[in-house]
Amino acid sequence: MSKIQDIQDEIVAEFSFFEDWMQRYEHMIELGKSLPLIQPKHKTEDNIIKGCQSKVWIHAALDKDQLVFTADSDAIITKGIIALLIRVFSHQPPAEILAADTSFIDEIGLKEHLSPTRANGLLSMIKQMKLYAIAFQTQLN
Repeated sequence: MSKIQDIQDEIVAEFSFFEDWMQRYEHMIELGKSLPLIQPKHKTEDNIIKGCQSKVWIHAALDKDQLVFTADSDAIITKGIIALLIRVFSHQPPAEILAADTSFIDEIGLKEHLSPTRANGLLSMIKQMKLYAIAFQTQLN
């Protein structure tokens, strides 16, 4: 099993402890508070995720052969969502990120508990992280 899959399994197990979605939202808000924040110099228009209702900035950098993500958002739930994605994808090789599925999102029921605009934003965040992985993968080859 890949490291990414292990992290996703941990998240699924973690969310299974909560009895309802209010508790899960509270947990996501807490996760958002621990988000590795993007440096102010990277809070640029180029790093804003298009398709999100709230403002979300994601920055990626290559550290040896692994991508390291930082991010921020002006909305607390969205900050929790990006914190989950960073937990899964950060400190992973670009090829692993590209090969990874994101089934944990469905397993924890996240997408079905988001508004349509937030669900689109979630997909846009994943797409952008995978685009970063493509860009850095070509640098490694």
